[in-house]
Amino acid sequence: MTAQTCPRQHQRTTMEIASLEPSLYTVKAVFILDNDGNRLLSKYYDKELYPSMKEQKNFEKNVFNKTHKADNEIAFVEGMTIVYKCSIDLFFYVVGSSQENELMLMAVLNCLFESLGQILRKNVERRCLLDNLDGVFLVVDEIIDGGVILESDPQQVIQKVNYRLDGSEQAYGFDLFDYIVGNIDGQTDRSQCA
Repeated sequence: MTAQTCPRQHQRTTMEIASLEPSLYTVKAVFILDNDGNRLLSKYYDKELYPSMKEQKNFEKNVFNKTHKADNEIAFVEGMTIVYKCSIDLFFYVVGSSQENELMLMAVLNCLFESLGQILRKNVERRCLLDNLDGVFLVVDEIIDGGVILESDPQQVIQKVNYRLDGSEQAYGFDLFDYIVGNIDGQTDRSQCA
């Protein structure tokens, strides 16, 4: 039978080919869990994957249960490719489809981890992460936008987020206002925005 005489076979073949086509939307989700498997941060980029909060938390628990005692860096859970890393009392996860390139996902994970290491001054632990959660979300947003990988160089991410790491400023020296108005030097007259 040809594809013309068997439309169901043709439809299935077309769907299989479409799922293997390259896409910029490589990251399905990013989440950070504590050492008990509780969510500290999560961003899901594919709304059809786990549409409800309950489904997301169940997926995260399932992933945590399969990875928290493992000594690997890559897991396949529920048809998804997951790369992960742990640090003191945190678990970092980047999720992609089953056909996704693990090296690309690992580059995102390493960029996230190294960027946070610089922002948190090598103190990548639960307390520091929660104290600087606004900066953590900005880092994630600079690395990934809607599932598309924007940056994989931690130095570029830090520069874009505009963290000032010299000793003359506050411990975490981040000025959210300057980031929002797009001021790189921090020299904006705030009265202009009123």
